[in-house]
Amino acid sequence: MDHQYLKSYEMSWGTLGTVRPFSNFHPERDVMEIQMALEKNDLLTIVRILTNRNNAQRQEIAKTFEEITQKDLVTALKKALSGDLEYLMSDLMMPPAQYEAHRLQRAMAGIGTDEETLLEILCTRSGERLREIREMYNNSYRKDLEKELKAETSREFLKLVVALLNKENVTGYVQRDIESLSTSVNASKVNAKPWINILTSRDSRHLKKVLMGLELEHGQTVVQILEKKFTGDIEIGLKVLGKYNLCCSRDQYVFHSSLLLYGIFVMTVQCIQDPYTYLAKRLAPMKTSVVQGIMVSHCEEDLLCIRAAYLKYTGISLYTALQRHFSGHHLQALLTICRSED
Repeated sequence: MDHQYLKSYEMSWGTLGTVRPFSNFHPERDVMEIQMALEKNDLLTIVRILTNRNNAQRQEIAKTFEEITQKDLVTALKKALSGDLEYLMSDLMMPPAQYEAHRLQRAMAGIGTDEETLLEILCTRSGERLREIREMYNNSYRKDLEKELKAETSREFLKLVVALLNKENVTGYVQRDIESLSTSVNASKVNAKPWINILTSRDSRHLKKVLMGLELEHGQTVVQILEKKFTGDIEIGLKVLGKYNLCCSRDQYVFHSSLLLYGIFVMTVQCIQDPYTYLAKRLAPMKTSVVQGIMVSHCEEDLLCIRAAYLKYTGISLYTALQRHFSGHHLQALLTICRSED
């Protein structure tokens, strides 16, 4: 089923998420069952309850659990569970803004930065939602999110992620924006400034019109336009690498800078033009952290659309793909969040 078709049913269904409020919800009863399950190491019951309640209900369960037992539910879960299942249940227990802040923190932790996760969150969330996430990050980690992003990124990517974090929708003229981007790609050297300015300060409907207009004007997709623009620098880089030149030459710098800039703009454009297909492509390799991140983040909002896009992109359903890559109670939890076959 096409995700655009599903979108038309949002008003009648109330949500395009797969996890919805449990109709016969009694937090005291859930707490009693969870207590007993923790004592008996009954993982199936824990998974069944927590994956069949929406986030607001899980927060109520956590509050009631603490009132009855004088213990923290997340701490109790971590003691009883392990591995990927532990992480998934802990993720489900976080309020949405806290979870997105957690994903951003995890993307910047350790050696190297997970640029794709940063872009995924910053591109797919509204300015208002990002302000909530930023406040939660600052409170949770006692660090300023913008400063952390600046410390973890550089050059044009730094400018882009900071602009995305602070994005606000402003009125723009479609034709003027098309001309601005067209001038940029027609120049001898790509000017990233108009791309960053337009991609981070217009709403999605406006941007889709701009990108479509740019494609009509050039007779190519935006990705092809960007690819063509960067071809010269990439060819220089390949020649440098082919000669096994290990010194830090100007050509190598141009090559890596061009590749980075090209990749950044391509990911951003794809996310804006079709966020569900972009997320489906992110899911396709079935990397555990990415799968859990997207499914938990979107299960109450639009996972049905992502499922439809995944089926169209890969030719198999997300439900089937999960069964091929995961197992045990962790698989059962993911399948319940996914909800059903397509």
